[in-house]
Amino acid sequence: MSEIAIRHAEAADCAAIRQIHAQPEVYRNTLQVPHPSESHWATRLADAPGIKQLVACIDDRVVGHLTLAVAQRPRRSHVADFGITVDARWQNRGVASALLREMVQMCDGWLRVDRIELTVFVDNQPAIAVYRKHGFEIEGTGKNFALRDGEYVDAYYMARVRP
Repeated sequence: MSEIAIRHAEAADCAAIRQIHAQPEVYRNTLQVPHPSESHWATRLADAPGIKQLVACIDDRVVGHLTLAVAQRPRRSHVADFGITVDARWQNRGVASALLREMVQMCDGWLRVDRIELTVFVDNQPAIAVYRKHGFEIEGTGKNFALRDGEYVDAYYMARVRP
Protein backbone atom coordinates (compact mmCIF):
# COMPACT_ATOMS: atom_id res chain seq x y z
CA MET A 1 0.00 0.00 0.00
CA SER A 2 1.17 3.54 -0.72
CA GLU A 3 1.96 6.00 2.03
CA ILE A 4 -0.90 7.78 3.81
CA ALA A 5 -0.47 11.56 3.49
CA ILE A 6 -2.36 13.90 5.83
CA ARG A 7 -3.12 17.47 4.77
CA HIS A 8 -5.60 20.29 5.30
CA ALA A 9 -8.92 19.75 3.50
CA GLU A 10 -9.48 22.07 0.54
CA ALA A 11 -12.62 23.11 -1.32
CA ALA A 12 -11.54 20.83 -4.18
CA ASP A 13 -11.93 17.85 -1.80
CA CYS A 14 -15.67 18.46 -1.40
CA ALA A 15 -16.87 15.79 -3.85
CA ALA A 16 -14.55 13.14 -2.38
CA ILE A 17 -15.60 13.95 1.19
CA ARG A 18 -19.27 13.89 0.23
CA GLN A 19 -18.76 10.50 -1.41
CA ILE A 20 -17.18 9.06 1.75
CA HIS A 21 -20.09 10.33 3.86
CA ALA A 22 -22.61 8.92 1.35
CA GLN A 23 -21.50 5.33 2.02
CA PRO A 24 -24.01 3.46 4.25
CA GLU A 25 -21.13 1.76 6.12
CA VAL A 26 -19.83 5.22 6.98
CA TYR A 27 -22.87 7.37 7.78
CA ARG A 28 -24.48 4.72 9.98
CA ASN A 29 -21.63 5.28 12.47
CA THR A 30 -21.84 9.08 12.37
CA LEU A 31 -24.56 11.62 13.11
CA GLN A 32 -24.91 12.33 9.37
CA VAL A 33 -28.00 11.37 7.40
CA PRO A 34 -28.11 9.51 4.06
CA HIS A 35 -27.69 11.29 0.73
CA PRO A 36 -25.53 14.27 1.68
CA SER A 37 -25.52 17.06 -0.88
CA GLU A 38 -22.40 18.58 -2.32
CA SER A 39 -23.61 22.06 -1.26
CA HIS A 40 -23.91 20.81 2.34
CA TRP A 41 -20.29 19.72 2.28
CA ALA A 42 -19.14 22.86 0.49
CA THR A 43 -20.64 24.87 3.36
CA ARG A 44 -19.07 22.60 5.97
CA LEU A 45 -15.65 22.92 4.34
CA ALA A 46 -15.74 26.73 4.44
CA ASP A 47 -13.41 28.26 7.02
CA ALA A 48 -15.02 28.75 10.41
CA PRO A 49 -13.53 29.88 13.74
CA GLY A 50 -11.95 27.01 15.65
CA ILE A 51 -12.56 24.40 12.93
CA LYS A 52 -9.67 22.44 11.44
CA GLN A 53 -10.30 19.87 8.71
CA LEU A 54 -7.86 17.21 7.64
CA VAL A 55 -7.95 14.61 4.88
CA ALA A 56 -6.00 11.40 4.49
CA CYS A 57 -4.81 10.73 0.95
CA ILE A 58 -3.36 7.65 -0.69
CA ASP A 59 -1.90 8.28 -4.15
CA ASP A 60 -3.63 11.71 -4.16
CA ARG A 61 -7.03 10.09 -3.51
CA VAL A 62 -8.99 11.30 -0.45
CA VAL A 63 -9.74 8.22 1.67
CA GLY A 64 -10.44 9.77 5.09
CA HIS A 65 -11.72 12.99 6.67
CA LEU A 66 -11.42 14.47 10.16
CA THR A 67 -13.05 17.63 11.48
CA LEU A 68 -11.67 19.11 14.71
CA ALA A 69 -13.68 21.78 16.52
CA VAL A 70 -11.81 23.74 19.19
CA ALA A 71 -14.20 25.21 21.76
CA GLN A 72 -14.60 28.96 21.39
CA ARG A 73 -15.95 29.68 24.89
CA PRO A 74 -13.12 31.01 27.10
CA ARG A 75 -13.55 28.51 29.92
CA ARG A 76 -13.50 25.57 27.46
CA SER A 77 -10.83 26.85 25.08
CA HIS A 78 -8.58 23.96 26.16
CA VAL A 79 -11.11 21.44 24.74
CA ALA A 80 -11.82 20.16 21.24
CA ASP A 81 -14.08 17.51 19.81
CA PHE A 82 -13.85 15.75 16.49
CA GLY A 83 -15.52 13.54 13.95
CA ILE A 84 -13.70 11.13 11.69
CA THR A 85 -14.67 9.02 8.69
CA VAL A 86 -12.77 6.60 6.49
CA ASP A 87 -13.88 5.40 3.07
CA ALA A 88 -15.32 1.89 3.55
CA ARG A 89 -12.86 0.51 0.97
CA TRP A 90 -9.91 1.78 3.04
CA GLN A 91 -10.99 0.86 6.57
CA ASN A 92 -8.67 -1.24 8.76
CA ARG A 93 -5.58 -0.06 6.85
CA GLY A 94 -4.21 2.59 9.22
CA VAL A 95 -6.05 5.60 7.78
CA ALA A 96 -7.90 6.44 11.01
CA SER A 97 -4.69 6.04 13.04
CA ALA A 98 -2.82 8.38 10.70
CA LEU A 99 -5.54 11.04 11.03
CA LEU A 100 -5.71 10.63 14.82
CA ARG A 101 -1.91 10.87 15.21
CA GLU A 102 -1.85 14.14 13.26
CA MET A 103 -4.83 15.55 15.18
CA VAL A 104 -3.28 14.71 18.57
CA GLN A 105 0.04 16.24 17.49
CA MET A 106 -1.76 19.43 16.38
CA CYS A 107 -3.69 19.62 19.67
CA ASP A 108 -0.66 18.95 21.87
CA GLY A 109 1.89 20.99 19.95
CA TRP A 110 0.06 23.82 18.26
CA LEU A 111 -3.51 24.44 19.42
CA ARG A 112 -3.19 24.52 23.23
CA VAL A 113 -5.84 21.79 23.45
CA ASP A 114 -5.43 19.62 26.54
CA ARG A 115 -8.69 17.64 26.30
CA ILE A 116 -10.04 15.99 23.14
CA GLU A 117 -13.59 14.62 23.30
CA LEU A 118 -15.73 12.39 21.10
CA THR A 119 -18.83 10.26 21.07
CA VAL A 120 -18.93 6.81 19.49
CA PHE A 121 -21.76 4.31 19.20
CA VAL A 122 -21.27 1.51 21.73
CA ASP A 123 -21.40 -1.17 19.00
CA ASN A 124 -18.64 0.42 16.88
CA GLN A 125 -15.88 -1.78 18.28
CA PRO A 126 -13.26 -1.05 15.58
CA ALA A 127 -13.53 2.70 16.27
CA ILE A 128 -13.43 2.22 20.04
CA ALA A 129 -10.28 0.12 19.66
CA VAL A 130 -8.47 2.74 17.57
CA TYR A 131 -9.50 5.53 19.97
CA ARG A 132 -8.17 3.53 22.93
CA LYS A 133 -4.93 2.91 21.01
CA HIS A 134 -4.48 6.70 20.85
CA GLY A 135 -5.10 7.33 24.55
CA PHE A 136 -8.87 7.91 24.66
CA GLU A 137 -10.83 6.51 27.60
CA ILE A 138 -14.55 5.88 28.04
CA GLU A 139 -15.95 8.38 30.53
CA GLY A 140 -19.65 7.51 30.35
CA THR A 141 -22.58 6.29 28.29
CA GLY A 142 -25.34 8.31 26.67
CA LYS A 143 -28.52 6.25 26.62
CA ASN A 144 -30.63 6.51 23.43
CA PHE A 145 -28.01 8.93 22.15
CA ALA A 146 -29.06 9.00 18.48
CA LEU A 147 -31.49 7.50 16.01
CA ARG A 148 -29.97 5.00 13.56
CA ASP A 149 -31.95 2.81 11.18
CA GLY A 150 -35.15 3.58 13.10
CA GLU A 151 -33.80 2.62 16.52
CA TYR A 152 -32.10 4.59 19.27
CA VAL A 153 -28.49 3.64 19.91
CA ASP A 154 -26.35 4.31 22.98
CA ALA A 155 -23.00 6.07 22.66
CA TYR A 156 -19.89 6.25 24.76
CA TYR A 157 -18.42 9.59 25.75
CA MET A 158 -14.66 9.26 25.34
CA ALA A 159 -11.84 11.70 25.96
CA ARG A 160 -8.09 11.99 25.89
CA VAL A 161 -6.56 14.33 28.44
CA ARG A 162 -3.06 15.47 27.53
CA PRO A 163 -0.53 13.62 29.69
